[in-house]
Amino acid sequence: MRIGRAELRVMDLEASVNYYTNVIGLDVVGRSEGKVYLKAWDEFDHHSLILTEADAPGLEHFAFKVATEEDLSRFEKKVEQFGCTLKRVSRGTRLGEGEAIRFELPTGHSMELYHQIESPGTRVGVINPHPWPEGLKGIAPHRLDHVLLMGEDVGTVTRFFTEALGLHQSEKVMTVDGEEMIGSFMFAENGKPHDVAFIKGPDNKMHHAAFFVDNWYDVLKAADILARNDVTVEITPTRHAMTRGETVYFFDPSGNRNEAFAGGYTTYADFPTITWTEDKIMHGIFYHRRALIEESYMKALT
Repeated sequence: MRIGRAELRVMDLEASVNYYTNVIGLDVVGRSEGKVYLKAWDEFDHHSLILTEADAPGLEHFAFKVATEEDLSRFEKKVEQFGCTLKRVSRGTRLGEGEAIRFELPTGHSMELYHQIESPGTRVGVINPHPWPEGLKGIAPHRLDHVLLMGEDVGTVTRFFTEALGLHQSEKVMTVDGEEMIGSFMFAENGKPHDVAFIKGPDNKMHHAAFFVDNWYDVLKAADILARNDVTVEITPTRHAMTRGETVYFFDPSGNRNEAFAGGYTTYADFPTITWTEDKIMHGIFYHRRALIEESYMKALT
């Protein structure tokens, strides 16, 4: 159905909680040993982000929600048939969560699929709701939007998501000769430009975790909030040609890259895949600048 959660490793748990609540603007919904669970104000499930104290930053796992328990069993077979190592995660292993299946992607990342999770609802409710709640803090995104990950074999991981999990590819980046796929953006049938994306690079690394805000003004406001809180900003607000989204990139206290993302086109089940060639990738990533931030963009990975 959609990306449902990401678990990030952080080196100072309390400093990270302060950042994700007061700068990003998420709500703490629970704690367990070495973990803090958070959600955005417009998310109805128990949590979308887990912070786990660790010696190094990075992505511990990310997960997609499926529609039914029957879907969970069906996808379990498809994942096994594709050849991924798989195990069951018991109900209650983490706060608010039911049973899940966990497996390793061809890029080395840990991923889960789940159906059951507690659903306390949004801060505005579902009966005569106001468009936004009072008392918002920080950037105050609506939801966790997507993750962009790094891996050596973009082609195989794309086949896994499209063939085994039934996602669709919105965009791809090819070498100029058309022989190798070096970038891939994929979405579930939910209208988003992407739920997960991969760029060729070292296996089992995360480029960024993104949070969705309403519009261009909210991206600008996010940058103001980052500056006010002395957060390291990688690039000031700009536009992607890929996905047509508006963006600002920045780093949490452990060095995990975050994004405030707005806009983007609407996808459908029959959305045609957009192709970029490697020689034009700078236009795709930073449409105005047409160049990467050499010192960090492809090097600051966790």
